[in-house]
Amino acid sequence: MIGLYFSGTGNTKYCVERFTKQCSTSAQSLSIENPAALPQIQKHKALVIGYPVQFSNIPKILQDYITTHSDLWRGKKIFIIATMGLFSGDGAGILARLLHQYGAKIIGGLHLKMPDSISDEKALKRSFPKNQQLIRLADLKIQTAVQNLKNGAPTQEGLGFFPHLAGLFGQRLYFYNKTKHYSNKLKINASKCIRCGKCVKLCPMQNIHFDSTQKQVAADAQCTMCYRCVSQCPTQAITLLGKRVVEQCYLEKYLKNC
Repeated sequence: MIGLYFSGTGNTKYCVERFTKQCSTSAQSLSIENPAALPQIQKHKALVIGYPVQFSNIPKILQDYITTHSDLWRGKKIFIIATMGLFSGDGAGILARLLHQYGAKIIGGLHLKMPDSISDEKALKRSFPKNQQLIRLADLKIQTAVQNLKNGAPTQEGLGFFPHLAGLFGQRLYFYNKTKHYSNKLKINASKCIRCGKCVKLCPMQNIHFDSTQKQVAADAQCTMCYRCVSQCPTQAITLLGKRVVEQCYLEKYLKNC
């Protein structure tokens, strides 16, 4: 077994690594951004794939990865982990249906609520203790799900007809265009930006670059909404959905004394 994930602010990476290590101490987990992931996928029959749900859908970068490498999934046994800040009826089911088209066998699904990664929307923010509690509860769910898998009765969250309806009518019908294409909404405040280059290095899409003509950092229209740059910018100069940074959300800060 190997773990495969796309992770923005660290939630999904953490969950996939915890899950796979509890399944087998020798299990390896890799980001889809790692070139070493492809030969490992070819090598293993059993996979755990994790991702953060965006508007009850798959991040565009992961959609493209699955489709581009469609020949890799045939015959694979896949357990899906979907991390989320709020409710998602079929968070695991949306990827399950896509992988099924390419010949994969979906053996289970797990939904894990984690600290919300959207740094520039006040309505989605929780207190620091609440976020730490979410991580502890996620750890317990992972332990239970691993035990269920070992007992031959894998967790089935997000899979099936009724979760599909819940995800469809809960969010996806209303926000379909949010994840159909990459976003062009990333904004960099030139007066706050110190041109440190951190966001350029963090971006999984190479969507951010230094504009030598304007002598400032600029964003293109290929944002996959992972919130890495927003959560790590030292001057809070970057926003995506909101107009100002409310709280920079990255997993490491919640793990202290958790």
